[in-house]
Amino acid sequence: MQYPICIEWGDDFTATGIQIPDIPGAVTAGDSFEEAYNAAVEVAHILLQEIAAEGGVIPMPRSVGTHHTHEDYAGMGWGMLELDISPYLGKTEKVNVILPGYVIQRIDRYVREHKVKSRSSFLADAALEKLVRS
Repeated sequence: MQYPICIEWGDDFTATGIQIPDIPGAVTAGDSFEEAYNAAVEVAHILLQEIAAEGGVIPMPRSVGTHHTHEDYAGMGWGMLELDISPYLGKTEKVNVILPGYVIQRIDRYVREHKVKSRSSFLADAALEKLVRS
């Protein structure tokens, strides 16, 4: 799942800051963009784990467009942070689905070419993306 990140670029004297607007409290920084990005991944997982442990609703990412006009993010850059949120969505359940052979072939090709964990993981991600947009 891709979450928008807000980037406050640093320089030789200040750190680069990253916020994840859709995950409350997800703010971090680093001496370089790479350090800040890695720290953002780590803090996102910590916060999502806490939300899940408390029985809260895992926040889904919204579009950059819903955030970039907010005054808290004025003048900042934007990027995307890829997070596997499946560990925080609860116990998995088996379901049977019927799909056309062509669709299954395309899914399997995508899974192989993009090194997705599994067909099930692909379908879960696709469903979540569709649900986020609705």
